[in-house]
Amino acid sequence: MSNRLAKRILRPAAGLVDRRIKHSPLRKDLDTLKREVADLRAQQYAFGLLFDRTGRSGHRVPTPAQIDTLVRQIAEVTGEDGGYARRNVTVAYRNVIALEALAVGRLAGSTSNVCGKLATVPLLSPPNGDVLEIGTLYGLFSATMMRMLHRAGTEARLTIVDPLVGSQLQPGAKQSAEPTGTPVRMDVVRANLALGGRSGEEARIQQGFSGDPEVRAAVSDREYGVIVVDGDHSAEGVLADLEWVEEIVAPGGIVVLDDYGDGHWPGVQEATDKHLANGTSRLEMLGRVSTSAFLRARPA
Repeated sequence: MSNRLAKRILRPAAGLVDRRIKHSPLRKDLDTLKREVADLRAQQYAFGLLFDRTGRSGHRVPTPAQIDTLVRQIAEVTGEDGGYARRNVTVAYRNVIALEALAVGRLAGSTSNVCGKLATVPLLSPPNGDVLEIGTLYGLFSATMMRMLHRAGTEARLTIVDPLVGSQLQPGAKQSAEPTGTPVRMDVVRANLALGGRSGEEARIQQGFSGDPEVRAAVSDREYGVIVVDGDHSAEGVLADLEWVEEIVAPGGIVVLDDYGDGHWPGVQEATDKHLANGTSRLEMLGRVSTSAFLRARPA
């Protein structure tokens, strides 16, 4: 354009065309970004269906920091290399996700606490394959533990003690609605134990409270290499369970105190610390992973 007047008249239009040319790629990028965000939101929704807290006590999405903490704690308690601890935590988490998706009911506890117990016990090399769980809820933790022990080369023999009265019981605790809507009863527990392989399918279940003399008599026929204490969380209940554990745990056996250090259940730590301080216990503290304490029975 050689005419100066024409240039002045057409300059705004030329500038607009120039801006449109420059902004066109940006608009394309913005549209692409919007589509990607929409896709991510759709994927996040599906992700939430698998991992959020709906139908259980909490979500199943651990942070890297939480996993790193578990690995460090497990390595300290077991004396094993951190690589083994991380491997077991990873495998435990995969099992939790897979089995809880198939389960009737749920696993009780935070992801860190559940995976911590599952990953730690096999690394402590229990002296035999007899396992006792005091308090099972839906039986899903035991089923998952059977898989973790089997993976480590132990096809366990499982015994469970639980009242199975239709809902979770805790003395002094407010009875809240069960998030799954599933009743706690024998057929439900059996369905979940089947996910644990032959050890789960052949599990011995003694219905009743761990303090009942007839219950204790029925399952005190062996020395257990692993005992998980997850029943009555009151200080009195935990003390009573630990006194019984002293009689039935094998030399070198592993005892797991669930919810030790959990502020919602102060009776667990109170009773455990009191029991260990009496000077006569066969049990010694190995350490804590998440909110579970791990003890080992001294050799006879």
